[in-house]
Amino acid sequence: MALELRLQVKLSQQLVMTPQLQQAIKLLQLSRMELLDVVTEELAENPMLEESEEQAAPENQVDEKPAGEENTEEAKTESEAVDDIDWQTYLEGYSLSSTTTSDVYEDNEDRPSFESLLTKKSTLFDHLMWQLNLSIVPEAEHLAAAEIIGNIDDAGYLHADLDDICVATSVDEVVAEQALKRIQQFDPAGVAGRNLQECLLLQLERLGLEESLSATILRDHIDDIEGRKYPVIARALKISLDEVLAAAKIVSELDPRPGRAFNQEDVQYISPDIFVHKVGEEYVVTLNDEGLPNLRINAFYRSALTNSDSVDKKAGEYIQDKMRSAVWLIKSIHQRQRTIYKVTKSIVKYQRQFFDYGIEHLKPLVLRDVAEDIEMHESTVSRVTTNKYVQTPQGLFELKYFFNSGISTTDGDSVASESVKIRIKEIVSKEDPKKPLSDQKIVQLLKENDIHIARRTVTKYREMLGIGSSTERKRLF
Repeated sequence: MALELRLQVKLSQQLVMTPQLQQAIKLLQLSRMELLDVVTEELAENPMLEESEEQAAPENQVDEKPAGEENTEEAKTESEAVDDIDWQTYLEGYSLSSTTTSDVYEDNEDRPSFESLLTKKSTLFDHLMWQLNLSIVPEAEHLAAAEIIGNIDDAGYLHADLDDICVATSVDEVVAEQALKRIQQFDPAGVAGRNLQECLLLQLERLGLEESLSATILRDHIDDIEGRKYPVIARALKISLDEVLAAAKIVSELDPRPGRAFNQEDVQYISPDIFVHKVGEEYVVTLNDEGLPNLRINAFYRSALTNSDSVDKKAGEYIQDKMRSAVWLIKSIHQRQRTIYKVTKSIVKYQRQFFDYGIEHLKPLVLRDVAEDIEMHESTVSRVTTNKYVQTPQGLFELKYFFNSGISTTDGDSVASESVKIRIKEIVSKEDPKKPLSDQKIVQLLKENDIHIARRTVTKYREMLGIGSSTERKRLF
């Protein structure tokens, strides 16, 4: 078989992801806080970029001008009024009347550092170790107790066998048992329980109810009380149903997670990317540029590129590379803002009834509808609506919230699935807690409102809303 060399011309198409395109796609799907982190990092690393204190350039504005320009003159008048303030007199009066630490500390060296003023939030581990260190215990028991505290989770439960504690600390089982009992007497009540039953019994013991009917039910009928089988408990203990309900009421007031008070997560505040305001009978869409730096190219390096003859070759290449990166970043941010604006304008057009009347009037909407309206690809719309939030007259919502599948009604119209969830939530909130509605009954109530939906769909939406079944929602007291 002979080998032969040939030249062939082949024409083909392929998608090439340039670094600039990758950067634009990356910025498009970032949240507002992530974008701010990226911009801050680029400002620190790229000498071509600098933050401008002036207003954003015209290229930073969206293609379409929002309505309501008649308020421009009024805004200018307010700014002119601010300029008329005698700032020097104001600051002098402020420094004289305000209470500062300058009178206490004559020199900056005498002032305490900012680090010394910081406080650390106490955790469950810290709280238990603080109580242990205040206790007078033998060294071996202290060692075992510290090991036990280290194995208590955020909810307050001990997830370690005493045998493992003994091996880890080289103490005998009696010492480990004493250490465990000591910790179980610490605050919060119920801490270091090895299961739910022990946790709740420790709380009853703290209340002096260790010999009560509630404790008996927890020890012998915990499965029945979890399933709310109160008649079964009454027959087994040969007592009245009212006595069982009174004891169960005490159990329901106990805390199944005693450690959660020390592990509350900090509240994460959301800053909207865009605002929707109602002006007259129209809705005005405005971008939220607050907190985002206005980027521009450094004038010094720009002039250095202009006079490239006086710049070293390697330095010139470095400047050009950083210049291209800076320009593409600025363009990508501008494109991101324009795309968010266009998508929000399209959403306002499709969901006008939602903005006028509320969540119950949310219409079915898919990504393709908005993509065809603004002449962009569905993937672009999907990236834009991820982790982006809009402040509306109805509240703060993620842009993804406005995209819902449709459910047909008897009159041939359709309603958004999110609206159906809200109606299910309202139905459950108005039910009698002693006789909660079944999923089939909710189906019938929705049918009366011209919404035909299967029982399994009601079950699915109910679980998505975090609503328990009718048995779990039943309350006898």
